Amino acid sequence: MLGEVTDLIEKHQKFAITSHIRPDGDGLGSSLALNWILRSLNKDSEVVMRDPVPQAYLNLPGASEVLVVPDLDCQYDAVFVIECSDVTRPGLPALNTQFVVNIDHHTTTELFGNLNWIDSTAAAVGEMVYNLAKAMGVKITPEIASCVYAALLTDTGSFHFSNTTERTFKIASDLVKYGAQPAKLSQAIFYQYPYAKIKLTGAVLSTLQCDETGKIAWIQMTHKAMQESGATEEDTDGIITYPLTIGDVEAAAFFRELANSTYRVSLRSKNRVNVAQVAEHFGGGGHKNAAGFTRVANYDELSRDVLARLKAAVANAPALNGHGNEIKPR
Repeated sequence: MLGEVTDLIEKHQKFAITSHIRPDGDGLGSSLALNWILRSLNKDSEVVMRDPVPQAYLNLPGASEVLVVPDLDCQYDAVFVIECSDVTRPGLPALNTQFVVNIDHHTTTELFGNLNWIDSTAAAVGEMVYNLAKAMGVKITPEIASCVYAALLTDTGSFHFSNTTERTFKIASDLVKYGAQPAKLSQAIFYQYPYAKIKLTGAVLSTLQCDETGKIAWIQMTHKAMQESGATEEDTDGIITYPLTIGDVEAAAFFRELANSTYRVSLRSKNRVNVAQVAEHFGGGGHKNAAGFTRVANYDELSRDVLARLKAAVANAPALNGHGNEIKPR
């Protein structure tokens, strides 16, 4: 499929790149890197998003050029859709009239594109974009390296998640050689939080609960807490990781109340527990250790159902050997 993507790029001229609403480090970093790659090949290319660039990524090369629009207003030779589970995730209705190249690394992604390049072995779409650059003989500039590094850094949880592989570290090492600055990028992404985010984090963590086993933890954010803190939806990013830092906790859930009884639920887990399967049951998806979904529901019923599914996921997870590796069934 990589060959089909390179052929498409070589034969055509006008491209757009987009990712999901509320773009994250992989969606945005990969999009910006791909934009730099296409421009280095003298292609007409632009990054188009429905939502603004989050503050954490404003310093990425090319972030200031991202077009924030309610929809696509012209026809492209192809639109690259980065890290989206389905064609509705970018929030751009006119995608249905475009030639779409779907690029993702999630196993739960629908094959909605005219071309579908899915690589579930990649830690981030950034890995795939890096491979694309190499396949097309593109020189890896500091701009490309920085954007791909941001994608890897964020989608591996700072290289903490189980999707981190030897290949991930090899690519990260190459990116540093090409000009990515790990300390500078980490500080820009993780050490520029607004006061409202910290205030909201405190309010949310005050709701922390664990089940009777101590292996499941969950937190809740009400619409009122969001308003009182003065925070934005963007400020909720990363809060889910706190319950997972508890030693015995193996899976965690973050219930965020939106409008009209709608909840966005983020799920996280340690190594052996597959929360993507839990998210899929509720119409969502994601990684084995990081997934989520959105649902209209009563909170008490929703939380009860989600926690029951998480308990089953923990109970059915593979056992670990003395080295912390999964014991494969014979």
